[in-house]
Amino acid sequence: MTDMRAVSQSLPPGDRDSDTYWYGEEPGDRRARSKAVLEALRVYRAAELAMRRRTRDSMSMGENELLVLRYLLRGSDAKVRPGELTRYLGLSTASTTAILDRLERSGHITRIANPDDRRSIFIQATDRAHAEVRQTLGNMHDRMLAAVIDMSAEESAVVVDFLHRMSDAVDGVAVDAGSPPSP
Repeated sequence: MTDMRAVSQSLPPGDRDSDTYWYGEEPGDRRARSKAVLEALRVYRAAELAMRRRTRDSMSMGENELLVLRYLLRGSDAKVRPGELTRYLGLSTASTTAILDRLERSGHITRIANPDDRRSIFIQATDRAHAEVRQTLGNMHDRMLAAVIDMSAEESAVVVDFLHRMSDAVDGVAVDAGSPPSP
C-alpha cells in the first residue's frame, strides 16, 4: 500500500506544488484551502482505486462483476431483473448476460424464474457471494467506519454536503466539456 502523504512530503520542494498543475496558481488563503481539500480528495480517490484493484484481484473478478454483486447485495431481498443491471452498468444486454454467466459459473449468483411471468427471471446473490464479500471487504469497512464514527453531527453534515457537491460537479463534466473553466 502506498502512503500518498509520505510520497508527497518526500518530493523535492519544486515538485510538492503539483496541485498547481490541476488547480492553477491563484494567490489567497481561500484558494489555498480549496486546493488542499481537492488534493486530499485526489489522494483519497487514488487510495480507493488501489483498494478496488486489490479487491478485484483477490476475488478474481472484473470491475463490472463487483458492481453487479454490490448492486445485488445492497438489498438482500431485492428482486433484480437482468435489464435493471444492464441499465445500471450502462452495457449492452449481451455484455450483461456474459457477466451474469461468469458470476453464475463461479457460484456468486443464481437466476430465479419469475413466478408472475415465465418469460422473465430474477438475479440473486448467493450465500457464497455474501460470505466472500464480507470476508474480503469487512475489515476495510470496519476501518472506514472507525475513521468517521467519532465525527460530530455538524462535521458529518459538512462532509456529506461536500461529497454531494463534488458528485454534482463531476457528474456535470461531460455536459460542460466545451464550457470554459470557471474562476
